[in-house]
Amino acid sequence: MISIAAYLVLSSFKLVCGYLFASGALLADGFNNLTDIVASLAVLIGLRISRKPPDSNHAYGHFRAETVAALLASFIMAMVGIQVIIESIRSLFRGHESVPSLWSAGVAIVCALAMLGVYYYNRRLALSINNSALMAAAKDNFSDAIVSIGAAVGIIGAQFGFPWLDTVAAFAVGLLICRTAWEIFQDSTYRLTDGFDESRLMDLRSTIERTPGVEAIKDMKARIHGNQVLVDVVVEVDADLTVMEGHNISDSIEERMHNKHNIMSVHVHVEPKC
Repeated sequence: MISIAAYLVLSSFKLVCGYLFASGALLADGFNNLTDIVASLAVLIGLRISRKPPDSNHAYGHFRAETVAALLASFIMAMVGIQVIIESIRSLFRGHESVPSLWSAGVAIVCALAMLGVYYYNRRLALSINNSALMAAAKDNFSDAIVSIGAAVGIIGAQFGFPWLDTVAAFAVGLLICRTAWEIFQDSTYRLTDGFDESRLMDLRSTIERTPGVEAIKDMKARIHGNQVLVDVVVEVDADLTVMEGHNISDSIEERMHNKHNIMSVHVHVEPKC
């Protein structure tokens, strides 16, 4: 909510000042923040939906609504980024670049400092509650601050007889918007197709292997469901154990995975070791 409020204020400020001071880079930066508002709202709506409890049609809950929202946000960001690139190219080929006011560089620098403040706040909060979605939002805040600094550099360069530098800075901002959209698209599709990092899977496997009573791991899979990790594992135990002893090993695995990796859902299948 703090990010959305900051984007609302800063995007309005940048767009108004961009028109008043004739700065294409500042306008592009303002449009970049507009896409961040849409993306943040989409994720916020997705988070709201993901909080709904499981029902007859969604036995695992609605956690993937957050990922779907991020995927939609990537399309919106890509469209805006492409539009910014097209407009900057048209402006460059028109060959009548006007020198933006130096005030616009000051606006960009002030906005960059404000966004850095939001970045540090969200980063500290993400670390305190161990939330990857919030950490991703914090990284987006940081990239926005870098974009504003780049816009300021282009504007200042235009003051030294290079008016086209402001247009080039706008083009670079458009590329950065498209790059961010592509990264969000890649991450969202990776999660939606049940992709999972192999090194992280090995870390989870190591925890289960060290559980007392586990003789071997026959098979193990993991997938990301929204901000939750679902694990399916087949473990081999001593064939002479009772059903109750096998059940206690399963409980021990679930407890270890929850305490060490904050994983809430672990499906354990126990088989006798031949």
